[in-house]
Amino acid sequence: MCDMIKPSFIPPITTSRTTFIDILRDLVRYRFKLTCMIVGEKNRAQNCLTVSNFKLDDVFSDVFGKSARSITEQILAHPGEIFDVAPFVHGGCKTPIEEIQAAVDGALCPEQAVKLKQCLNHIDELRLHIDKVEREILCLSDKYQAPLDLIRTVPGFNKNPMTAIQVLSEIGGDMSVFPTAKHLVSWAGCCPRNDQSVSKIKATRISRAGSYFKPVLVQVANALLKSKKHPELITRYRRIKARRGHKKAIIAVCRMLLTAIWHILSDLKPYTPEGFLESRPVNKPKILTTSQALSLLKHRVYIIKDDIAPAMN
Repeated sequence: MCDMIKPSFIPPITTSRTTFIDILRDLVRYRFKLTCMIVGEKNRAQNCLTVSNFKLDDVFSDVFGKSARSITEQILAHPGEIFDVAPFVHGGCKTPIEEIQAAVDGALCPEQAVKLKQCLNHIDELRLHIDKVEREILCLSDKYQAPLDLIRTVPGFNKNPMTAIQVLSEIGGDMSVFPTAKHLVSWAGCCPRNDQSVSKIKATRISRAGSYFKPVLVQVANALLKSKKHPELITRYRRIKARRGHKKAIIAVCRMLLTAIWHILSDLKPYTPEGFLESRPVNKPKILTTSQALSLLKHRVYIIKDDIAPAMN
């Protein structure tokens, strides 16, 4: 187009074995797909328990945890039998045994038993596949240890090693492809669209870009809101949530995280919160001249009139 339109960033394709960023990106996206498949199988398995009147989701926070999985295996091994759930409940479970016993008062038909067993077996197989893929991802990520260490200085990216790898595999370690942090945020789909005609604003919702790592940013942002260690993020979230709601506030926090990642990868310096903290002096007097005060009042649509002298008798 004769350089009239600037192209968006397209991740490079490896032509030699000197760079592995596209291979890493392919494996990370494959792991994301496997995780989505596990979620789908869990929903099907829980549907089998629900239609059979087994209300394990009412007494367990994780239906596929240690205690709930042991009870499910017992139901599949002895369908239609009433059993005591106490031996299958883990010692750390806080739900009373009486409530758990009342939640397994159901009947599993043979058809649902076959479906439930296949779902559980498929979940176990998918977890084995994810473990193998993660081992290969960690081996490839050793070549990018320096940028990964910088990304892990950002709040929320130092707990799970896969979190920083997911972001790096999508944006790469070279920030020269993004002129500014705003270009990275726009490419990732974490800023509102500019869909406006004259004075009519048609839509301001975010785009569908960054579908593979935007969910990771949202999860990190939601987790950071539960911590009191990062007031720069919580303050921004609460200020926007009061006016625009939770969803827009979370995307604003994601934008802050991406902006921090761009700066630390560009400057090769660890994360510091000083850039987000606003210094607002308290009770600092503001001195204005008479002309400045009059201009300020006129700008705020105040009408200034001369004082009316009292009438002389």
